[in-house]
Amino acid sequence: MSIPYNLLGTDRLETELKVADEFWDFIGGKGAYSDLLVVFEKIGIELRPE
Repeated sequence: MSIPYNLLGTDRLETELKVADEFWDFIGGKGAYSDLLVVFEKIGIELRPE
C-alpha cells in the first residue's frame, strides 16, 4: 500500500492511494502485479519443505 504525504492536506485519495495490483502496476507497468505473484508462487514451491 502506498499513501503519499500531502503537506497541503487536499483530500484526493482516489488519485493518491494505491493498493495491491494498482500499486505494483503503477510502479512496474501493466502486468507487474501478475508477474510478481507468479515469481512468489514459483519461489514458494521451490522453497517449500518436502
